[in-house]
Amino acid sequence: MPSELEFFDGVLNEYRKVWNNRLLIINGKSSDEILKEAIIRELLDENSHPRVRKNRYEKYFAAIKRITGSNLTPESKVYLIEVHNQLMEELNNEK
Repeated sequence: MPSELEFFDGVLNEYRKVWNNRLLIINGKSSDEILKEAIIRELLDENSHPRVRKNRYEKYFAAIKRITGSNLTPESKVYLIEVHNQLMEELNNEK
């Protein structure tokens, strides 16, 4: 059974397979923090020019579709979807 660190390193690598070319800022952060920051940036569409940004619901739907259609392991898919759900709820509660 992998340690928590190994687990998050593995999930972060799986995330990189689905979202290639995404900037993942490390700066001494844990894999869990890096993953969550990358997902929040994706949901807020911060990787796009402001004039072409989509709302978080469109980005969420696209992310879930991309995850489910990927070649990731079922466990990684479920975990990534759970993290997306958690972060989407947090973003919605910020309003």
